[in-house]
Amino acid sequence: MSNVTERFLKYISFDTQSLPEQDCFPSTEKQKALGEELVREMKELGIADARMDDNGYVMGTIPATVKRKGPVLGLIAHMDTSPDISGEDIRPRIVKDYDGGDIVLNGERGIVLRREEFESLGQYVGQDLIVTDGTTLLGSDDKAGVAEIMQLAEILMAHPELPHGPLKIAFTPDEEVGRGADFFDVKAFGADVAFTVDGGVLGELSFETFNAADAKVQISGVNIHPGSAKHKMKNSILIGMEFHSMLPPQEAPAFTEGYEGFYHLEGFEGSVERTRLHYIVRDHDRGLFEKRKHTLQAIADYLNEKYGAGTVNLVLRDSYYNMREKIEPHFELIEAAKAAMVELGITPIVEPTRGGTDGSRLSYMGLPCPNICAGGHNMHGRYEYISVQSMEKIVELLLRLVTGQG
Repeated sequence: MSNVTERFLKYISFDTQSLPEQDCFPSTEKQKALGEELVREMKELGIADARMDDNGYVMGTIPATVKRKGPVLGLIAHMDTSPDISGEDIRPRIVKDYDGGDIVLNGERGIVLRREEFESLGQYVGQDLIVTDGTTLLGSDDKAGVAEIMQLAEILMAHPELPHGPLKIAFTPDEEVGRGADFFDVKAFGADVAFTVDGGVLGELSFETFNAADAKVQISGVNIHPGSAKHKMKNSILIGMEFHSMLPPQEAPAFTEGYEGFYHLEGFEGSVERTRLHYIVRDHDRGLFEKRKHTLQAIADYLNEKYGAGTVNLVLRDSYYNMREKIEPHFELIEAAKAAMVELGITPIVEPTRGGTDGSRLSYMGLPCPNICAGGHNMHGRYEYISVQSMEKIVELLLRLVTGQG
């Protein structure tokens, strides 16, 4: 039998980076390579209906060993990794029995995972940490979740004496670019409720996410030789700077936490004639979320009145909504997860996710789907790491959730 660490190290060897603003789905064909491997492994375990559809969704059923009343449970993780930093040629290293100090990821380049900067390291003294060489992300978001679900599947298929109902498992593409649920077939999946295994630190449990929107601002200017530009030139770069300056400076990710929402400028590029700004807009409160979108539109309207109609074109697109209202009628999911954690000596950390998961959208597609820990830290960057012991404990947690044992 494999162990969860071996699985994780195998899965991160697949480059599954997704890319935004692609016309195809999934956004990168290479994600399907991992999907094909997962289907192969699932069939090898005896999961007869393991399959991947044309869109790259992997699904399968672990058959029931006992008859149980109640909803059919599903577990979901995503296969893709963030476009923020390379996921190609990942060079992982296991730091055995971490001593609590700084970890040199790459001595040649001076890349160091410093205890002073990443205080979360303090809780892992004596554990085994998987890190990168500082040139790529690690991929715990969410290949840790994939590995944990697959390890659970191996345990359940090898031990039919363990009592459980039917368990549906799925692995999705393109979650990192906000499209992970675009073509998810809830009916074909066959679960009534589910968990995404896509959270962070051991014990994390979330049933609240942001409401999220994508905002694209295109500004059209007028270029002319600067020597004769008076009253004629309209510099779109400067108008873009003006647009951004009208947003409250303290409502950016670097100054917010907890339930506080934000405007996040992700991209700014342009020339005198054409400038583009890209924002993501987030808030847990639906009313404040709508107010944020109204603020962006009001700024665009003001600048169009100031510089001429058509100068600023704002396109707003909602991405997902806070899952809370869809989870509350099924709060037994949260209570069951908390109880399983307590039974295993894990402290439940129930807090809002400052982000979203596939479950954010799936919950509005008829599949209530809160999010549970996968174990990683510092995702989407070169300082990402995960504890081996956390992954092992999360497998125990999933086993306890499914069978009541573990």
